[in-house]
Amino acid sequence: MGYPVMFQIEDIYYPALAAVGVPVNLVAIVILSRGKCGLSKCISRYLVGMAVADLLVVITDPILTRVGLSYFPNSFLFITPVCRPIMFLGYAATVVSVWLTVAFTFDRFVAICCENLKTKYCTEKMAAVVIGTVSVLGCLESVPWYFIYQPYLIIDNVPRHCIFKLNFRTSPVWAAFELFHLILTPCVPFFLILLLNVMTVRRILVASQVRRGLRGRSNGENHKDPEMENRKKSIILLFSISGSFILLWVTQVVNNIYRRISDTRYYNSYTDPRFITQATSGMLQLLSSCTNTCIYVLTQAKFREELKNAVKYPLNLIVKLVKS
Repeated sequence: MGYPVMFQIEDIYYPALAAVGVPVNLVAIVILSRGKCGLSKCISRYLVGMAVADLLVVITDPILTRVGLSYFPNSFLFITPVCRPIMFLGYAATVVSVWLTVAFTFDRFVAICCENLKTKYCTEKMAAVVIGTVSVLGCLESVPWYFIYQPYLIIDNVPRHCIFKLNFRTSPVWAAFELFHLILTPCVPFFLILLLNVMTVRRILVASQVRRGLRGRSNGENHKDPEMENRKKSIILLFSISGSFILLWVTQVVNNIYRRISDTRYYNSYTDPRFITQATSGMLQLLSSCTNTCIYVLTQAKFREELKNAVKYPLNLIVKLVKS
């Protein structure tokens, strides 16, 4: 039996994902931190927080774990005392990334649907508090993963690699924790984001009809509504980020639910459709850590302008150095 096709795909996919994921998230962090994209400070805070979490996901999972295992299996990264914290950080970064997406969606829901709460909640200070709280809670929730792993083998008294402890699949305590983790991330966030977007769309449709009716009677149908125009950027950004998250995580959510219902723990072969679905869902999930910058480029004109300036700056510097 040759090298499984799915593994061949992963050997190409994950290095490519790492090569793209690190620079795009770094670019997003730098540009959004400058605050020149025409977005409120509150929104910018959330987007920077999400970009940092996504960057950590890319570093800990595709780079340190999957690429490292494929190309540097005997490196220090896979000494058990090193790979255990890497595993923990990977879980923690994923939890934080997912729940910051929920927090951002909720913030935009409040801004659009809750006028009385908007002035108190949708602020830069509150965004910082929410990001900090989500980060701390995400790390605390992921701490048990650090203790789930044990060495796969010991070479010259050095424990190497990380595998689940023998009682992980049999202990009711670990089973309860795994179920709790799967419900918390990604099932609850997935359905929360879906629900919040449905409620936001409903509110937008109702408000748009009312405002069009009022402005139509007073100013004529051809006049633009400045308030709705100002909201447009925020709404497009919200739906783009939320929609991308839902599309890229739906396979993972459905697969997790199926595995729990069917009690699937092992696969017949590497060509088993269930194994292929599991591998594909992981690939799509990690892709979600690289898409937000593309969304900003497509939906935010000022972000595109800042990106162009960032690209032009070193080129202009080189030209000046050559001329001098």
